[in-house]
Amino acid sequence: MSSVGPVVRKGSTKDAVIESKDQRWHVRNRITLTFGSNDVEELETYIYKPNGVEFKAVKFHQAKSKAIEEIIDNSIDEYYRGHVTEIHTKLSDDKKTVTISDNGIGFPIDKVPQVYTEFRTGSKFKDEETDEKGFLFRTLGQNGLGAAATCLTSDVFIATVKHYNSKKEQTYEFLNGALKTNKTKPKPFKGASGVSVTLVLSKEVYKDNLINEDLLRKRIIDLAYNNPGLIFFFNGERYQFKKGLFELAQRIDPETAQNFGEEAFIYEAESAKGKKVKGKIDFHLSICFDKRSDDREKFISFVNSTPTFDGGFHHDRVKRIFINAIKEKIERTARKEKITVIDNDVLTGIYFIMGITMPNPRFESQTKRKLVRDLNLEKGIEHFMNENIEKFLRKNKEFLEQVVERAKSRHRFQELKDASLKGKKAKKQRVEKLLDANERKDRHLCTLFICEGDSAIGGLRSARNKLFQGGIALKGKPMNVMQASINDVINNQEFLDIMASIGLTIGQKADVKDLRYSKIVFLADSDVDGGHINTLLVNFFFTFWPEMFEQGAIQFAKAPLFEVITDKETLFVESDEQLDRLKKSNVKIREIQRNKGLGEMSPEAFKHTLSRAEFCKITVDDMSSAKHTLDICFGKDTNLRKELLLDTESTGVLPSDLEEPTAAKKAAKAAAAAKATKATKTAKAAPKATKKAPVAKATKKVKGKK
Repeated sequence: MSSVGPVVRKGSTKDAVIESKDQRWHVRNRITLTFGSNDVEELETYIYKPNGVEFKAVKFHQAKSKAIEEIIDNSIDEYYRGHVTEIHTKLSDDKKTVTISDNGIGFPIDKVPQVYTEFRTGSKFKDEETDEKGFLFRTLGQNGLGAAATCLTSDVFIATVKHYNSKKEQTYEFLNGALKTNKTKPKPFKGASGVSVTLVLSKEVYKDNLINEDLLRKRIIDLAYNNPGLIFFFNGERYQFKKGLFELAQRIDPETAQNFGEEAFIYEAESAKGKKVKGKIDFHLSICFDKRSDDREKFISFVNSTPTFDGGFHHDRVKRIFINAIKEKIERTARKEKITVIDNDVLTGIYFIMGITMPNPRFESQTKRKLVRDLNLEKGIEHFMNENIEKFLRKNKEFLEQVVERAKSRHRFQELKDASLKGKKAKKQRVEKLLDANERKDRHLCTLFICEGDSAIGGLRSARNKLFQGGIALKGKPMNVMQASINDVINNQEFLDIMASIGLTIGQKADVKDLRYSKIVFLADSDVDGGHINTLLVNFFFTFWPEMFEQGAIQFAKAPLFEVITDKETLFVESDEQLDRLKKSNVKIREIQRNKGLGEMSPEAFKHTLSRAEFCKITVDDMSSAKHTLDICFGKDTNLRKELLLDTESTGVLPSDLEEPTAAKKAAKAAAAAKATKATKTAKAAPKATKKAPVAKATKKVKGKK
């Protein structure tokens, strides 16, 4: 083994000055080692409001907050031992003086200087100490540092101890970090025993010694939620809760709050000395849901009543078990829907409110903001979650459905991004099937007719105004986009051609001012199949660009069903009713030609159809109702369509018989007609509709000549 080589140094060197600092100097000059950050930081937390809870970022001074909490925590530890029923906290008007009092048994008065001025002094070092039932004590204080650190960093620290066993009380006053001490003589006391501490933090140590009243009140209320039955007072305000943290969940959201579980986990361990000891870990978990939120989960957690702001092992383990259980439950549905569920799909919008009370919790530091792994805690969490997760899943089927919908939405969003890229490329390519309008500058004057079949395009070619009117033909019936993926849609050549012709891109909102055509007119045969085509087109445009209906861009043209040749002129009649009225008039009819489809129309009839000043606009009164109606007519749930059919059969009236037409409501008539064809033929283009689905209406009907 080689030896360490010498270093060649120039000139003389100075030895390091070795100093020994007392604990007062050390805690006042290295306060962050004991109480955490001594700067104001942003903390994402919540503030209590009279009727709820507000989550927000607050200005938080970790060190000052912890200094006050150390004194309150001593009272909480006495409550765990069964000695305290009330804790009083008072903050002075100038926000500098804090007084904390309890009605515990106190401690021997001759130990007061040691407890409050010397580190490593306390009553909680015996990790194996048990209560009267043989369970290990649960405490917050473990190191004998907190109270002394608070005293040594205070300008004024006054402790009055009324010791229950000796029936004596004594007051000690520690000034300027205990550089000076005053004390009263011990004397008997009357009334309640306990400890009372009044303090003013050192401005020299903490930069300012003002206490945030809202955050101190929050800490008191948190403690009250964590310790059901224990009474707290803050500046005269009384706080006591019987249901504990579940009431906090109800305060966050009274509608969705639910108690996931509440139980004790008992374990047996062997001490360092080989002695068998029993431990008990109490678990509580409540859950709330915010269905409208896109935020990640919020975890409010406490271990032995102290808030674990930075989470730790209990956060990670509970969330992992919860996520895995949800994913396993909906695995079959996810496979069927061809989606992948990720953690955020499960956790988005959830509030976890968790409390753990356990022996000897192990934190990452004296600030107790983060819990570290413990073998018994791990076993307890797994037992607790496994015991309660099935009950939760049975009660929350709607939540499971929402997770699936969230995954589908995320999958759909990715498809939209892909569709957007493909759509941008398609817009640059020439559409072979497009009979384009010739206008180049004022494209907002142009109208695109989407026609049923090539024969219709042939008639449109000769009858149209070439400058302002264009056309594109469909081959058969278009795809039902509600039962197709976005990838299916963008891989459908007909829809791709329509989008490229108009200038539309899936995933991007449409503004008619920026499109190649400002009017999109459906031109189909006047029969059930034509109506079905029209409503499938309505479904397509409404699914991806509902704003086009608000802009009045989506319309349909009603072709004449009859061409009636009289002795003077040719009249174009749109319905059997109009024809009956014409026959009863004085007009002399020489010939009646019935057009079974657009391909049989004469050039004059085509010109008559295309030359109208306005077509029937399809507008939307209620977006939500429109979507619901289209879901019924085109969605995957066939039971909804069956209910619609049964409803129309029981009344003996078709929806078309009830009122003026609305475009998506046409689906109702087609649904009734579908009984004779297929359940998927759910709409007719220009009929009348039911009052049950106020979706879209024809704002103007064009009358034929008489």
